[in-house]
Amino acid sequence: MMLQAQGSLAESVDGDELRSEDGFPGERPCLNYYCLYLYQTGSLSLSVADSDDGSPAGAMGEMSSNEDFSLSLVDTSLPAESEPELKGFIAKWLSRGALFEGMGNVSPVELSFPEYSLGCYYCLLRQDQACESSNQPPEYVVCFLGGSEKGLELFRLELDKYAAVLKTKLDPQMINLEVEIKPLLSNWFGDSVLPIYRVVTLFQEKLAYLLHAALSYTPVEVNNADPGTQNDINRFMSLASLQGLVQEGTMNSLCIVMSDELQKPVHVDFSDSQPQFINAVSNKFCEDWMQVFINTYDGGNPFLFRQKLENFKLKVIQDMNSLKRLIRQAEMSHYALFRCYTFLKNCGNGDLLLKFVKVEQAEMPESGSVVSVLEEFILEEGSAVHNS
Repeated sequence: MMLQAQGSLAESVDGDELRSEDGFPGERPCLNYYCLYLYQTGSLSLSVADSDDGSPAGAMGEMSSNEDFSLSLVDTSLPAESEPELKGFIAKWLSRGALFEGMGNVSPVELSFPEYSLGCYYCLLRQDQACESSNQPPEYVVCFLGGSEKGLELFRLELDKYAAVLKTKLDPQMINLEVEIKPLLSNWFGDSVLPIYRVVTLFQEKLAYLLHAALSYTPVEVNNADPGTQNDINRFMSLASLQGLVQEGTMNSLCIVMSDELQKPVHVDFSDSQPQFINAVSNKFCEDWMQVFINTYDGGNPFLFRQKLENFKLKVIQDMNSLKRLIRQAEMSHYALFRCYTFLKNCGNGDLLLKFVKVEQAEMPESGSVVSVLEEFILEEGSAVHNS
């Protein structure tokens, strides 16, 4: 019943709509491209006019702004016929002053190849120091294309960080183009979009242990794994936690409580062909959501995994708010207390939700007696935690 409810939630938020827009069902490959331009102001070499629908009329057209600038191609993986179209698209936004240094945007872009809309992340990068031949620091525009606008928007913050790393490698003479810059540009999709996909593919049913560790702020130590796998797991744990979704004070208190309980870190050992877990636990909630993840696997859509992870955290927050509301009602009603019992028993995540609520008890001390009774109930019923 729990799995069905969560599956319905996932579908209602991102299901067919996300799959049709961002997926690559069957025959459609997971195409991704990059493009890097040198952006210079004060020299008019490219202009565009907007069409009636707001899209660029072409790579060359009449200037729609009084600003003069040029875009010089540094490197791209786009087909030759598509790059001028992207340049016109970027020029449109530059002429409107819609690009801000270090803050990327995501928009759909129509190119002659591929023959469908792609999501395009584009960001203005300004070096910190001016070059010898100019009083102004060099500026660049980096573009990452893949999926759709909705799918790529899920990764915008990661792409901002990735662009910031790229910025530190940029050099006006481009002497490191082949050694440092091209590898960064070429690997943007694998480094920013695919980590969740790779973790789900790697762990399958054991993913539930990582989900529970992320929610409970249990440290995860990875042994005998290559650096790429370790980075993927660290990224997954960070994205699966509730960091940023609950108040910072509550987050800090929760981390202290978990530390005081002397939790043993979860060990993931890659000595054998399959990863082995030590000291790992899960519960029904995490196991149900693990099924939601691996049932998505056959779709081959890396953007869906990020959406599922966001839905997973959303469900935890919703359940936490429901429990707090029931606890407030239970202060005056024995029936509401019974509803608290029922909720904790059926949600599959009672062991963690009660810890979250207990941390916030300082904000509602009048609920202390109710929380204590519920803790006794959890102990008597058993926490329904499953060990590795």
